[in-house]
Amino acid sequence: MVALFPLLLERVGILIIVAFVLSRMKSFRQVIHDEHGLKEKIIMVIIFGLFSIISNYTGIKINHGTVISNGWIKDVNSSDAIANSRVMGVVIGGLLGGPVVGIGAGFIAGLHRFSLGGFTATACSISTILAGVVTGFIGKRYKIHGKGSTWKAVIISILMEFVQMGIILALAKPFDDAWHLVQMIALPMISINGFGTVLFLLIIQEIILNVERTRALQTHKALYIAQQTLPYFRKGLHMDSCKKAAEVIFRWTDADAIAITDRHKVLAHVGAGSDHHLPLGEVGTQLTKNVLEQGKIMIAKSSKEIRCWKKDCPLHAAIVLPLKVHSKTVGALKLYFKNASRLDQVEMKLAEGLGKLFSDQLEVAEVERQKRLLKDAEIKALQAQIHPHFFFNAINTISSLVRTDSDKARQLLIQLSIFFRSNLNGARQMLVPLEKELEHVEAYLSLEQARFPDRYHVEIAVAPSLKQVLVPPFTLQPLVENAIRYAFQKTKTGTVKISAFEEGDLMVLLTEDNGQGIPSDRLQTLGDKTVESLAGTGTALWNIKKRIEEIYGQRAFFTINSESGKGTKVLIKLPLNEENRGEENVNSIHSG
Repeated sequence: MVALFPLLLERVGILIIVAFVLSRMKSFRQVIHDEHGLKEKIIMVIIFGLFSIISNYTGIKINHGTVISNGWIKDVNSSDAIANSRVMGVVIGGLLGGPVVGIGAGFIAGLHRFSLGGFTATACSISTILAGVVTGFIGKRYKIHGKGSTWKAVIISILMEFVQMGIILALAKPFDDAWHLVQMIALPMISINGFGTVLFLLIIQEIILNVERTRALQTHKALYIAQQTLPYFRKGLHMDSCKKAAEVIFRWTDADAIAITDRHKVLAHVGAGSDHHLPLGEVGTQLTKNVLEQGKIMIAKSSKEIRCWKKDCPLHAAIVLPLKVHSKTVGALKLYFKNASRLDQVEMKLAEGLGKLFSDQLEVAEVERQKRLLKDAEIKALQAQIHPHFFFNAINTISSLVRTDSDKARQLLIQLSIFFRSNLNGARQMLVPLEKELEHVEAYLSLEQARFPDRYHVEIAVAPSLKQVLVPPFTLQPLVENAIRYAFQKTKTGTVKISAFEEGDLMVLLTEDNGQGIPSDRLQTLGDKTVESLAGTGTALWNIKKRIEEIYGQRAFFTINSESGKGTKVLIKLPLNEENRGEENVNSIHSG
């Protein structure tokens, strides 16, 4: 019995070496880790069936308590038996793959053992098939292949060996030979097979952990790349934004080139092949055209499959992913490789994840674009709310001054021109410099003061450093108009003050008047919705507040304070940062 320990350990070592070699194979790792379909289950049946067949051939031949052969077993006499680790392969297969794998591997191993012969052939065949059935259903019910389940599997393997010994005693004849055999092989086979099961499952668990670790790293990398490209893809598919996004992707993946297209032209190409894959050029590869037409991921592992128009193109493999917005393909992301062997499963999974993330980012960009269009519509609606009498009153005022004060009439015409130019510019832009908004206010005031001289007094105090800060158009002018139209209805004269100053990282815009104030019942809803009343609808205040909230979110504040008989204050606080200081191309903000 003692002599069997090193011999069985040697046989188990052979199987462990085979298992280790298989663990280095990508196909084996995928079969072990992935959810098992019928194809994967058949492969596992074959793998673990072969393990058991190898165990049969490399077993130790025993005759009447004597080891008579420890080489490759080809035939077994009727009085011989075999000590091996056959059940170990069947048990592990059943626990990993469930009933199909357990029963399949059990039948393969059992029938092969039966074909070798010997007085324990029937008993060993039945015990092997039974082990496959039992462990298969245990594996299905309890999933004995996860972390921390190694010892459960070892216990099951040991129990199956005990069962095998019991079946040998029950079926093998003569009984005395069976009894002496069990006494000799039971302890070595139970202990060595249990030890082999531990080693085998550690290899399997390492495969699973490695795959999961790789996927975790892929997920982390994909999320990091998505975070870095978010500011660019949120601007939509434009040449500048796509170039910067492509540079980020190129830097953080193993691809030799990155390209991004819309449906018709290349927007960015970074890396190898930049000499002929030029931005703003037509989509030049048939592979990309197919992806844009079919909206499916496509992989090419040769230059012929890519079908670039330039014959000596260095790119010989590619994965092309559709970029979708609301299920509609709007462009493509392409990862190119010089060598097809570098386009492995890891890169394909990473690319697939990036494609989905970038599509989500483009959907966000589209939603934001629609919001900008909505804001534009609101601005135009606000522009249309200008009292129709204002234009005619201004013309009448200028007309009456033409004969009496032509210079003033000319100045008012200039102010009228500035006023309507500001209206048109405001309708085209999301943000304008504060200086331009003040020009709009001053043009309006000059026309109103010409009609009602000495009716009200306006004070403007704005810090020079804030004049180039970008603000939403039609922010101050409607507030001043409200004050003039409604605040001084019951007073002969009044004062309107406009001030702008810094408060920490905020710019404060304050408009205040000393007019009649707003009734408390109306003040509660003013700015939150439109309110029909004789004094007006409150649309301007509601529109200003809504646009500020949508542009700046919770970083901005809009409050109205009023007291009957004392006046009204409208306080607006907007975030200050380096992006909205200084001269900027606001049209690009609008179109971004």
